[in-house]
Amino acid sequence: MGHFFQDQTSPKNFVNVISSNSTRSYGCYEGEDAFTFYVVALSVASIGLPLTLLAIFALYSLVRADHVVPVYVINLLISDLLQLSSCIVRAAKNETKICNNFRIIQNYGLMVSICFMVIISLERYLCVAWPLWYRLRRNIRTSVKVCIVTWLLCLLLYIINELLVKKDILLAIFLLLPFPLLIFFLCGTHKALIRTQSVHTVEKRRIIGVLVLVLIIYTLLFLPDIIFLSSENKNVHVTAYILIDFSPLADLILYIFMRKGIGDKILAYLCSKMQKMRHTVPTVTETVLMQTKL
Repeated sequence: MGHFFQDQTSPKNFVNVISSNSTRSYGCYEGEDAFTFYVVALSVASIGLPLTLLAIFALYSLVRADHVVPVYVINLLISDLLQLSSCIVRAAKNETKICNNFRIIQNYGLMVSICFMVIISLERYLCVAWPLWYRLRRNIRTSVKVCIVTWLLCLLLYIINELLVKKDILLAIFLLLPFPLLIFFLCGTHKALIRTQSVHTVEKRRIIGVLVLVLIIYTLLFLPDIIFLSSENKNVHVTAYILIDFSPLADLILYIFMRKGIGDKILAYLCSKMQKMRHTVPTVTETVLMQTKL
């Protein structure tokens, strides 16, 4: 939620850009686009907060010795809760200290969210590409340790970034690094699934569906923020800011796809539509060829 490190004093500072022509403010949001950010933030929070709590409760019941993925998804949703809660406070308050404190919490939650998206993709890749190694280490204790390390590592990175003079450098690295990793995990998993015969078709579909969805979410919502770092266009700033605001809702879609019941039905429907399209294209081509011959 909100742009990373938006308290920078650089001339390119997003806050300076959006408040240069207006003094209007709605909570912690200032500038001529403050009302837009305010409405988007409250809308996302009002929808995302109750649904995220329900999703966490539902996933918690699945956390057993043979269910590792929900642990990572739960932590992903907890990071979303930090963002959503901070967003509500920042929309309600207009005190500098409160705004700065909850901006930090918001950005921290966003960093953790990105990390757990990568971890979920990595876990799916290891499950298929290295099944024996994965099964020997597949337990709740290991998952909890990974989660703790992730939260602490993100906290350390955030503190280091706050101490840097040029904050954009670490931000750019942090936002760009997951992208090639997500592509590698998707391609590696796809190749491994083609070779293996032990995984059921429905499970293959679910695994690929989750990895594709994670990559789509990251590409559409997080990569545009890189454009913000080098662009002088105000509309780009606004778009990048709003897209990141929608990341908690996108994570809820990921949760739906990982559910065996609902997610399987959606994936089966999409696959059937794609198969119909493949059959339709050759039919149309054959018809055109026949008419040409006549």
